[in-house]
Amino acid sequence: KLCGYLQKLSGKGPLRGFRSRWFVFDPRRCYLYYFKGPQEPLPLGHLDIASACFSYHQPEAGAAAAGDEPAAFEVHSPGGAVTVLKAATRQVMTYWLQELQQKRWEYCNNLDAAKRDSRTSPTPSDFSKGLVAKDNPDLSILSQNASAERARNILAVETSPTDLVGEQAASQPAPVQASAINFSLKQWSTEIKNSMSSLRKGNNENRKSVFYTTEEWELLDPTPKDLEDSMALEEKRKHLAEGNKGLTSSAFPFDFGRIPHKARRPLKDMIGSSKNRTSSDSSPTEWCSGNGSRLVSELQLKYQSQQEELETLKKDLLSQKELVRLLQQTVRSSQYDKYFASHLCEGVPKDTLELLHQKDDQILGLNNQLEKLNLEKDSLQQEVKNLKCKVGELNERLGMLMETIQAKDEVIMKLSRQLSECEDSTSSQSGAINSPTATCTNKELQELDRLKDNLQGYKTQNKFLNKEILELSALRRNAEAREREWQAKYTSLEAKLCQIESKYLILLQEMKTPVCSEDQSPAREVITQLLEDALKAEPSEQPEQAFFKPHLVSEYDIYGFQTVPEDDDEEKLVAKSRALDLRSLSLSENREISTGVKWENYLASTMNREMMRCVELKNLIRSGIPHEHRSKVWKWCVSLHVKKFKDSAVPGYFQTLLQKALEKPNPASKQIELDLLRTLPNNKHYSSPTSEGIQKLRNVLLAFSWRNPDIGYCQGLNRLVAIALLYLEQEDAFWCLVTIVEVFMPRDYYTKTLLGSQVDQRVFKDLMSEKLPRLHAHFEQYKVDYTLITFNWFLVVFVDSVVSDILFKIWDSFLYEGPKVIFRFALALFKYKEEEILKLQDSMSIFKYLRYFTRTILDARKLTAIAFGDLNPFPLRQIRNRRTYHLEKVRLELTELEAIREDFLRERETCVEKRDLISDDEEDS
Repeated sequence: KLCGYLQKLSGKGPLRGFRSRWFVFDPRRCYLYYFKGPQEPLPLGHLDIASACFSYHQPEAGAAAAGDEPAAFEVHSPGGAVTVLKAATRQVMTYWLQELQQKRWEYCNNLDAAKRDSRTSPTPSDFSKGLVAKDNPDLSILSQNASAERARNILAVETSPTDLVGEQAASQPAPVQASAINFSLKQWSTEIKNSMSSLRKGNNENRKSVFYTTEEWELLDPTPKDLEDSMALEEKRKHLAEGNKGLTSSAFPFDFGRIPHKARRPLKDMIGSSKNRTSSDSSPTEWCSGNGSRLVSELQLKYQSQQEELETLKKDLLSQKELVRLLQQTVRSSQYDKYFASHLCEGVPKDTLELLHQKDDQILGLNNQLEKLNLEKDSLQQEVKNLKCKVGELNERLGMLMETIQAKDEVIMKLSRQLSECEDSTSSQSGAINSPTATCTNKELQELDRLKDNLQGYKTQNKFLNKEILELSALRRNAEAREREWQAKYTSLEAKLCQIESKYLILLQEMKTPVCSEDQSPAREVITQLLEDALKAEPSEQPEQAFFKPHLVSEYDIYGFQTVPEDDDEEKLVAKSRALDLRSLSLSENREISTGVKWENYLASTMNREMMRCVELKNLIRSGIPHEHRSKVWKWCVSLHVKKFKDSAVPGYFQTLLQKALEKPNPASKQIELDLLRTLPNNKHYSSPTSEGIQKLRNVLLAFSWRNPDIGYCQGLNRLVAIALLYLEQEDAFWCLVTIVEVFMPRDYYTKTLLGSQVDQRVFKDLMSEKLPRLHAHFEQYKVDYTLITFNWFLVVFVDSVVSDILFKIWDSFLYEGPKVIFRFALALFKYKEEEILKLQDSMSIFKYLRYFTRTILDARKLTAIAFGDLNPFPLRQIRNRRTYHLEKVRLELTELEAIREDFLRERETCVEKRDLISDDEEDS
């Protein structure tokens, strides 16, 4: 993601200066937001990159070589506003400019409605999990100009991101603006380094002028003379390397480490004597000749022969010692046997003799082993001594090499001084006429180098500006073409609107003053025609008219739910009207601060740490998780709640349960199979037996039935899993179901008696009388039991009760905060439509309205504001206390019902007339 620290020029008067800001690019709106820091949720402002252009100024020649210096660039916005931004280095500036150009190019070339609206066309690459991630919506992208693309690629400058750009930059401290004094000191030190490097021989002759930057932009093309000089220099290096082959890599051609100690003092004398030579006689190659190399060779040969002779003598000595040891052992054994046979064998039993012989053999074996260990110990001690000797030799060699390097440095400095003295003497002898000419030549060479550096810098700047002009021209042509197409589309829509308005006017006139009977009324024809136009399938159009057709309602939404049903015309009309209202609501929303950017900024700040519970995250989740981040956040929420279960479970726990479910029949498997296709028939991921979601749904439900045999399977669990699978993989959806059933909801919520569900309905009634007293009194007046409607809301968390956009926003908060969210949104739905419900004056119309009114609520922002704002305070302790109170009452009622049932069964057994009655439960069994 394109984000990182930049310094923004802001302020007025004496307070005007650069301030460090955290910048984040939003691809949805092509805005570059800037924040005070990566942890801040609200941006300070934004730059519209889609309509901006970029430029930067070429630095002076002295500063051009310093690629690690801060570099500034300008963003020109419409209306003449200019924003100056400064990057930490020239490489970072170039990377930002290249990326912003590319983002602007991609956004402006894909400005059609489907691409721009993230609600209907999310970027598929952003997803990683779930069934929704498999969707690849077809995006209508405008064809790009091939010649413009080719020219852009030619003019592009290759750059690579650094640690100062991207999510990893959030973990680094904000860059501090360097003072002018430090900046001048850096420049001064750079000039000194450049001046010192020019003292080397031949530096000015073979130097190639380069615009130095750390991002390694394209260098000046070398001249033929430069190529010849560089090839000649390479040949010289090769000859020198061949001459020194077999020796050490030191600049001196012999190995000081192998010279004996006695030969080291003449070496210093040799180096010292070489200092008195002139620069023409001081070549290191000449030092290599003479007695020095012959002496070294002879000493090396003699040392090697002595080492070989010593190794041979050591081997002979070891073999002789081993022979003597074996002979001594044999003699001792024979003497002992002789003594034992002559003195101790008389009157001793045979068994005792054999035992003594065995002990003697064991003693001899242990003695042999002890001697071997002693020999090994001696050899190891000898190796340690040898290693210590080698370490000492290496230390001596290191010291000698350091002395050698010091001597070389002294020689180099001596030669440099001699060279400068020779040049001064030569220039003084040339006379007063030649002196101005030499000075003028040096100045001209320096000026030429400066001009070459400036030329390279301007060449790079020219390349960037040419690319900027080319892109802006291409984008302007594309914008003009889009404007012409939109104008034609607007004209077509305006003509269609005029036709519809004329039909409505005729209809209204006829309804106001009918002139004929109802059967022959033209109003019926007009109404019939309008309904046919609204429900008509996609009309056949000419290819050139395809762009002008408004694609306002697609067949499926981003979650896979069918937007318009196919069977019932009346329902189809209502659904299409609802989808158009949703589309209109999404297009009319104009948020100054993008929720997506807040999430991008928050996730970038958590790159080096785990997400943690906090008020900021709770507020972000309540505002809705963006489509592209929902999979990641849901998985984190589920892991947060079931961490103790996961830690205690064995690895591969889910796969073990699934394997057991596939191998053994389960009492719940039959009911699971019956409910699979009835789960979400209006969602394309579960609409047919071959749909990908069906098999995943089956696996998760079977695995859970083995984990929790007390529940096994309950109708409603299938819908919970189906929603989870849209954004989670199978194992994560399994743990999501565990979270809902075993963590969030009370016990017996999904058991056969649905005890917990009944308790929650009574708690909800208490909250209705407290939070919405007028509406509660209205229901009581007309004896409307609204819990018949809300029971399903609580059981499946609003699945199939509200529109999909609101459903997933409810699930976002539900998975983070828990079951209290269900109470909040259930009350918010009633409060949203409170005035409309109060206008209904009979129980039948009220109950009919309650069955479908939640599908008419489309404004998710207003509903969320009611749930988390208007209904406060909403303490969880109050809900828990009311649950405890109502739980005892419901249990008592269930006990009474069970007693009545048992009395009925006994009466049926005794009464012949009631013996043929069978309950529903017995019939199912």
